[in-house]
Amino acid sequence: MNINRVIISGNLTRDPELRSTQSGMDVMSFGVAVNDRRRNPQTNEWEDYPNFVDCTMFGNRARSLHQYLSKGTKVAIEGKLRWSQWERDGQKRSKLEVIVDELEFMSSRSGGGAQSYGGDFGGNQGYAPATPAYSAPAPMPAPAPTPAPMPAAPVIDASSSVYDDDIPF
Repeated sequence: MNINRVIISGNLTRDPELRSTQSGMDVMSFGVAVNDRRRNPQTNEWEDYPNFVDCTMFGNRARSLHQYLSKGTKVAIEGKLRWSQWERDGQKRSKLEVIVDELEFMSSRSGGGAQSYGGDFGGNQGYAPATPAYSAPAPMPAPAPTPAPMPAAPVIDASSSVYDDDIPF
């Protein structure tokens, strides 16, 4: 069994670049700095060592998210690793990059809390302002309307996709 999943969070190292392929597919490229903490053997202090990760996102989501991203934006991304190699000026080159499937903003442009734009890391963890130590009692709100009933969950026949060999016990 092979697993190729990556989850990282960090700050964008540059403004994202948006381009299109000859077939018209949107491609957004950006870099993310991810810190690694290590103890300096000479000073015995913990220090941050940055790792710079190239990231690429494809399709309509790339075009939509491009306007919200800029250098310094803190994001969490989930995707897969892709290795590519090419030759330039007679020298072989290669790189390892993350192909982004999901992206969540960990800070908004105004410096607030997390906002999710197209990503799904367990829900939006929105920013809630601090409440004052004391405030006058608020008037009683009007009763909320009864929400519409939720539709029934679809029935999925798992017998065609689950095998006894897949169950670990």
